[in-house]
Amino acid sequence: MADIHIEEFYKDAAIALVQLYNAFPRRVNLFVEDIAGPDEPDDFGLHSKRHMACFGTLLWLAEEDLLRYVDTIRQEALDQAVLTRRAFVRMSSPASPDLQDKALPHNAQDLPPALREDFSTHIHMLRTALRSGSSAKISRVVQATFFRDKTDH
Repeated sequence: MADIHIEEFYKDAAIALVQLYNAFPRRVNLFVEDIAGPDEPDDFGLHSKRHMACFGTLLWLAEEDLLRYVDTIRQEALDQAVLTRRAFVRMSSPASPDLQDKALPHNAQDLPPALREDFSTHIHMLRTALRSGSSAKISRVVQATFFRDKTDH
């Protein structure tokens, strides 16, 4: 089992990327509270470690060329964020057969080809993993989508 902060990183990354995919190609503000939940700064105006970890995840995704943004809104949000071409293409592409086997409905063979194709994409796998609420599944899908393919760099 991974460290809790790594599991949170994968979940935050998945939520942010799905939000951006759902808005693509529009630029949107990506708020930390929409991803990590509400946060009350302390008496000195400092955010919680959880909030800052989520904000760090968003900045890291930008540094790794998965999203772009115009500016930060304090430590609250990324202003005018959008997926990069690399992330959009990857999320729209079919997942590996072993990942599909774990996520496709049991009756997938009975579905029309267009639906089977939609269900086989990385974005579908990410959405399914998030709906499941399983940290292990979310981690596995995020890793398979962005971090395991050596040809993706």
